[in-house]
Amino acid sequence: MSTLERARGRLRAHPSAMDAALAAGVLACMVAGSFADPHGPEGVTWGVRTPDSLSLLLMTLGAAALVFRRRAPMTVLALTGTVSLIESVTGDPRAPVAMSAVIALYTVASTTDRPTTWRVGLLTMTVLTGAAMLAGPLPWYAQENLGIFAWTGIGATAGDAVRSRRAFIQAIRERAERAERTREEEARRRVAEERLRIARDLHDVVAHHIALVNVQAGVAAHVMDKRPDQAKQALAHVREASRSALDELRATVGLLRQSDDPEAPTEPAPGLDRLDELVGTFRSAGLHVEVARADQGTTLPAAVDLAAYRIIQEALTNVQKHAGTEAKAEVSVVRVGPDIEVTVLDNGTGEDHDPGSGGGHGLLGMRERVAALRGTLTTGPRYGGGFRVHAILPVDNRTRPDEDPA
Repeated sequence: MSTLERARGRLRAHPSAMDAALAAGVLACMVAGSFADPHGPEGVTWGVRTPDSLSLLLMTLGAAALVFRRRAPMTVLALTGTVSLIESVTGDPRAPVAMSAVIALYTVASTTDRPTTWRVGLLTMTVLTGAAMLAGPLPWYAQENLGIFAWTGIGATAGDAVRSRRAFIQAIRERAERAERTREEEARRRVAEERLRIARDLHDVVAHHIALVNVQAGVAAHVMDKRPDQAKQALAHVREASRSALDELRATVGLLRQSDDPEAPTEPAPGLDRLDELVGTFRSAGLHVEVARADQGTTLPAAVDLAAYRIIQEALTNVQKHAGTEAKAEVSVVRVGPDIEVTVLDNGTGEDHDPGSGGGHGLLGMRERVAALRGTLTTGPRYGGGFRVHAILPVDNRTRPDEDPA
């Protein structure tokens, strides 16, 4: 960093010192300009004439007012305009006191809006130029009078340009910050949705298989002494259910791996093509389940297929856990127009047969899955006993447009 850049940085860090330095520079320029004679025989010449005391006083007042140009720009403009007006009327030869008014007008234009700049700029140019032309000692067409008009116009125009550039840069900065916040919010939203989805999958997998393990272990313990063959069969089911639970847990948790981790899970997510296998696990646990399907030839999107499978899995798990030992369940999958309808009914009479009364997350997970697909879910007790779960899932997968279908 050069010496000039360091000095500029220090001045920007201390605006009052910068304004004081500007005022001193403007005063030096005005005093130096007062020695110039624009009407010499060979054009502009330098003489040894000394400005009168009033001109020196007006130049000093105008320059001193610029020290406060950031704090009260309108007041400084009024003060510098007044001393410039006095000099325009009384100065002969005229000292360049109007330079302070030009700087003050630039400050006003750079810190206010465009309509204010137009009004204040036109008023300043009109008053100073008109007074110099009509009441000044020089002819109205003198170049000093035209110079006042030109320099005040340049000051207002330059200040407005600086203000516009600052506003443009600020707008770009705000858009960039807003875009950054939007990206962060979108990332947080996607992380939250992914966390909820994984939580639903973990709940469905664990609840289903642990319920089967619990039932089969109870059967094995009950018949171990009298019917060891049946106990051995129940323990085989326990082993199969636990193995399936581990496989699905491994596949679900594998989604949390980093992209460069080895052995990423390759097994596809379960769907209705594995419905018979799912129902078979419940039948082997002693639950009587009937299945009716009228969705032949329907190819479901992956999200819809998984949601239908998980809804049936969770509903049958609730029947297994809450409906009692003599309960029967009916599962139906029907294509109705643009939707697929999944219904699970049971005739359970268990005392605690209300899947939502235990504070679990099964029904909540169902609702979240269905809501994510813009479907509808209806759950509740059946007249005469039992429970009903009915889900309508759109086959065209009308998810939110900003979601990643993968």
